[in-house]
Amino acid sequence: MGSSASHAAAPPSPPPAAAYAAPPPPPFDAAAPLKPQEEAGKPAAEAKVDYLNLPCPIPYEEIQREAFMALKPEIFEGLRIDFTKMLNQSFALSHSVSMGSIEIPAQGNDVIKVPNGTYEFGANFLDPKLMLIGRVSHDGRVNARVKCDITDNLALKINAQMMSEPGYSQGMFNFDYKGKDYRSQFQIGNNEFFGGNYIQSVTKNLSLGTEAFWLGQQRKSGVGFVARYDTKKFVATGQIATTGMVALSYVQKVSEKVSLASDFMYNQMSKDVTASFGYDYMLRQCRLRGKLDTNGVVSALLEERLAPGLTFLISAEIDHWKKDYKFGYGMTIGE
Repeated sequence: MGSSASHAAAPPSPPPAAAYAAPPPPPFDAAAPLKPQEEAGKPAAEAKVDYLNLPCPIPYEEIQREAFMALKPEIFEGLRIDFTKMLNQSFALSHSVSMGSIEIPAQGNDVIKVPNGTYEFGANFLDPKLMLIGRVSHDGRVNARVKCDITDNLALKINAQMMSEPGYSQGMFNFDYKGKDYRSQFQIGNNEFFGGNYIQSVTKNLSLGTEAFWLGQQRKSGVGFVARYDTKKFVATGQIATTGMVALSYVQKVSEKVSLASDFMYNQMSKDVTASFGYDYMLRQCRLRGKLDTNGVVSALLEERLAPGLTFLISAEIDHWKKDYKFGYGMTIGE
């Protein structure tokens, strides 16, 4: 997670006209003479960068969002059905049913799965300045998300997960401030977690950022740095942290509908190195995403739009080393 300039030679001088002969008059609709740069086939020089009028960068936690879209598709196993009903312009209810299997810890490379089925009920409230999203499952797990725009530049985000098992509940408060050419965030969470990040546009394409966190219960801290270079043709990101993590990503925008992505992950603590290659292909009625990584995992997700408000899903993943195979299909129904 340069450019070079060349100077073209001057155009050759026209041959001299015959002695005492007047030049022929130009046609009535003749175009204006080309400038030297245009005559040599060289585009006009780009305007200088206005460092006092730079664009606002994307949020710190979303610097790799283009790569995640292709390399991190939501793979599932079994059957999944999602139904959303809009009651009015702001309020909606949702129902989610899934029937598949879950993996349980096992020694070695063996994969042990047990059948599992879940039902989840949700309620959404969407307003220009307030967003409330809640989910509750049949086993008592509750997830809640809140986003409130306090001012035009300051927003409050709350993410909470409550579970019946003690010690697994989590909560996080985020205060996001959006400046003219920068963003900053302050985080407070359970287990005495404190964090903050800042990202600044350096040029119209390049943005740099840094973050720091402190986890009181585990007595751990860390500092990280990120860089993102975004153009109309590609997006390149880099991230490094004192925790021993290095992440690089690159997305090539082949066209408006096709993107190719790759990433590289290195964890110094576990000595784990992983590289992935993926694609994101958008057709008229469907979207196809997939990836292949160095661990021997191949996955793909197809989203086919059958009708307005009706989408058919096919998910597949093959782990050659662990001999683990996943296949799922589902439907998304919503107004």
